[in-house]
Amino acid sequence: MTGHFTAPAAALADGLPGWVTLLRAPNPGPMTLDGTNTWVLRAPGREHAVVVDPGPADEGHLAAIAAQGPIGLVLITHGHPDHTDGSRRLHELLGGVPVRAADPAHTIAGEPLTGPGGELDGHGLGVRLVPTPGHTGDSVCFLVEYGDERVVLTGDTILGRGTTVVAHPDGHLGDYLASLELLSTYRGIPALPGHGPALADCGVAADFYLAHRRTRLDQVRAAVAGGATTAAEVVATVYADVDRSLWWAAEWSVRAQLEYLGRESGGGAAGLEQA
Repeated sequence: MTGHFTAPAAALADGLPGWVTLLRAPNPGPMTLDGTNTWVLRAPGREHAVVVDPGPADEGHLAAIAAQGPIGLVLITHGHPDHTDGSRRLHELLGGVPVRAADPAHTIAGEPLTGPGGELDGHGLGVRLVPTPGHTGDSVCFLVEYGDERVVLTGDTILGRGTTVVAHPDGHLGDYLASLELLSTYRGIPALPGHGPALADCGVAADFYLAHRRTRLDQVRAAVAGGATTAAEVVATVYADVDRSLWWAAEWSVRAQLEYLGRESGGGAAGLEQA
């Protein structure tokens, strides 16, 4: 889900490896950009592909994914509906292929994803689990390798355009900053996001996101110092130039920022009411 800033956080990727296919779901909107990205990954010469994020329960989109078969594994970056609502139907269309997510609620006929650095069966691809909580508690990324080519599938942790929201209370800003610091070490590796275009450098994008988040924290501190007493008042100050129809999403991030500042200072929510 996109945040306030709307430009790419890094240069766009010039192209994708030949073993990567993008299928974009027909669910564009303010929170999904052009639609949810479903990524199909198939090692050259191998029969089975790996799918990342089925997307919404759109029959045409799910049929397009199934047409890329055979598929041996479906992976989930996080549990938001625009990434997972199509999971069970795709599982059926693919004849019972496992769907694996960090959250057992979104895992079907397989084991939940656990532990940093876990190697997954990529059917000829090297697929490594990278836990990146923050946007949501169950957010993960995947480092995928074939030969000397690598990509990072970032879900909503890093988007192709703009910044993402921290979906408080499930998402936590402290976790998110730590996840961005981890992703900043993936220098020179393209980022394949859950929404928007592919980015040339995951590490550069993560650096930008970290700087953006720190600026936002400064703005929230200033809003509080200026007299804001609720999360809604902080939103009205910090996001004054954003369409009011998106303020509900901005309030998720503001609540997460207030919680973070409250913990930082040893107080509760930086001394503000959360209503």
